Amino acid sequence: MSRIEAKQSPIFTKTEAFMGWLLNHTAHYPRIERFRLAAQIDGALFAFHESLLRAALSEEQKPYLLEADVQLQKLRTLLRLAVELGYTTSDQFFFASQHTTEIGRLLGGWMRSS
Repeated sequence: MSRIEAKQSPIFTKTEAFMGWLLNHTAHYPRIERFRLAAQIDGALFAFHESLLRAALSEEQKPYLLEADVQLQKLRTLLRLAVELGYTTSDQFFFASQHTTEIGRLLGGWMRSS
C-alpha cells in the first residue's frame, strides 16, 4: 500500500476522524488525569495509528497489524476505565465504542487479507 493509498483507506480515514474527537475529549479531563489516564489513552491512540502506518508501508504487515490490535484493545479498556472514573459519560463512551468497533472490523478484515 502506498502512502497515498494509506491516506485514502477507510481504516485511516475513520481512525484519523476518531483521533480528532478523542484528543479533544481527553483534553477536557481534569488536570491530574491529563498526565495519567488521558496520557495513556492518547498514547494508545497514537501507537495504534503508528502500527497501521507501519503495516501499510511494510512488506511484512502481520506483526504491525497484531500490534495495532493490541493497542486497540488497550484503548477500549482505558475508555471503559474513564467511564468508571466519571471522566467519560455513557453517551461519549457509546460514541467511542461505535468507532472502535467499526475500526476493529476494518482491522480484522485487513488482518484476514494479509
